[in-house]
Amino acid sequence: MRMLVQVALNGLGILVTAWLVPGIDWQGGVLYLLLTGLVIGLINLLVKPFVTLLSIPFIVVTLGIFFLVINGAMLLLASSLLSGLTVDGCVPALLGGIVLGLFNWLVGGIAAKD
Repeated sequence: MRMLVQVALNGLGILVTAWLVPGIDWQGGVLYLLLTGLVIGLINLLVKPFVTLLSIPFIVVTLGIFFLVINGAMLLLASSLLSGLTVDGCVPALLGGIVLGLFNWLVGGIAAKD
């Protein structure tokens, strides 16, 4: 059940990100949004830890700001895997990574209080 909620929240995060960041668009219905949330979740589960491990020197030198670049790269990867999600370059990906990270942080803070 928790996994389904996480997938739905990832999809909602993509919806919010597409609404706030120009250059990020998604097309499709609610099921495609859930599929997008599933893909984002799988990327964060399988790919992001490996990329983060390889990026530790950059993360240390930039005092953690490089995590924003990693989040943007994961968003670009998701858009390359999904035909209905488009990210128009590196700047929208970086901004989208920031918005998606903030959304997940806020939702995680609200969920922790429950």
